[in-house]
Amino acid sequence: MTCHGKVIRIAGLAQPYKPDPAIKKKRRTISIFTTFLGTAKLLFSKYYPRDHLLIASGLSMVLAVTLVFPPNESVRSDHFNATTPVDADIANLSSSAKTEKNSGTIAPAITDQVLWTEHEVQAGDNLSAIFTKVGLDAQDMYKVLNSNDEAQVLNTLYPGYQLSFKISKPGELAQLKVLKSPLDGYLFTLNNDGYGVESIQRTPEIIETFKEGIINDSLFIAGHKADIPAESIMEMADIFGGVIDFILDPREGDRFSILYEEQYLDGRFVDNGEIIAAQFTNQGSQYTAFRYENDNGEVGYYNPEGESMRKAFLRTPLDVFRISSNFNLSRKHPILNTIRAHRGTDYAAPRGTPVRATSDGVVTWAARNGSFGKLIVIQHNGQFETKYAHLNDYAAGLKKGSRVHQGQVIGYVGTTGGSTGPHLHYEFLVNGEHKDPAKIVDQMPKANSIDPSELPRFRAQIRDQLAKLHLRNSETRILSYSTTAQPNSLTQ
Repeated sequence: MTCHGKVIRIAGLAQPYKPDPAIKKKRRTISIFTTFLGTAKLLFSKYYPRDHLLIASGLSMVLAVTLVFPPNESVRSDHFNATTPVDADIANLSSSAKTEKNSGTIAPAITDQVLWTEHEVQAGDNLSAIFTKVGLDAQDMYKVLNSNDEAQVLNTLYPGYQLSFKISKPGELAQLKVLKSPLDGYLFTLNNDGYGVESIQRTPEIIETFKEGIINDSLFIAGHKADIPAESIMEMADIFGGVIDFILDPREGDRFSILYEEQYLDGRFVDNGEIIAAQFTNQGSQYTAFRYENDNGEVGYYNPEGESMRKAFLRTPLDVFRISSNFNLSRKHPILNTIRAHRGTDYAAPRGTPVRATSDGVVTWAARNGSFGKLIVIQHNGQFETKYAHLNDYAAGLKKGSRVHQGQVIGYVGTTGGSTGPHLHYEFLVNGEHKDPAKIVDQMPKANSIDPSELPRFRAQIRDQLAKLHLRNSETRILSYSTTAQPNSLTQ
């Protein structure tokens, strides 16, 4: 059946088309509004610019659509009156919690909501303030501190320590994780007897890394440019400290290379490890050092012949790489100059520069002494004695009778006594007679060598290390140890 020429089939039957009353109403509204717009256009076109008319027409169309197709009432009602999915979840969670509480158990949903609160220890932090910050009181703190011996780690917090608090409910510490490093720490867990403790020990993945650099300014700056960690550069300077004076000896064009370990945990860098091998070319002389652990578990660095790199005396008493934290990488080497004095050597250096004992010995003087100002005198084995004058201060705990070790910081550069500027006056005496330390050190007895019985093992180990240096250091001339030659033989 047709209606105005149209037929609609429903369930296989032809029936007259009957427009919906609501649709007819909307069509009437559109027709009236269209007529209104036409009239308005003729009226306003006489008085308003074309651009204004276009904007007005657009706004009118939006209004028309809104009038013709109003928002669904049920949607508006749902939006403003019905409970949202999030609200429903919270309501269900609260209801579940009440039910579980009545049954004497803790709702799993609430337990899963417990979060760890992380805190990294900063300089100036104290344990009491940290506990307060995470919502715990002094009683909670003392309960953990008195739980076991391992808890004493909390009494000596250092910047960088990571503390993680798991608080199951307000004021109750369920667990406390203390990480001294990403690899080492403790986990304290609340139980019926207080807090139990578990040790956290993780083993990192070790990756060997090779770097090399050329000195144009100083060793420290050259290492920085080569992207070598500062601590590795410092360690390398300590390794070669018996054969190179890093204040006087380095020259522009000197080269160095280093093979060291990097530690990774779960694919992320954690820390730098040990130096495996290092090489330094100074004014045409080349020095190579290898890390070796003997049968007794003692670790040291040795040259290819098995002689220890640790000499009887260091060539310089200044710890030039551990200058204060305001060290500026854009400036020249922090040591300004040296003056050869008649009875010793004066090292001009910034106030506060650490001063090191050049060898093992016993302190025989640690007090003021006339024009020397604050002075330290160390008696070494045999007939050797060293003096360190014009100090700004002494190392903590240092006094007459203290036993010191080579490389140990004993004081700090100053300008006390008869001094016109901050510097260290260093004297080296043999049987009471002053000697030039730059010359006398080379005459000192060599440090202990590897025991002959361990030499085959040592040679086998450094063969691999030297091969790595040779493979990765194509532009640097290195010593090539001949494994087929006689013992202690080297080929250039």
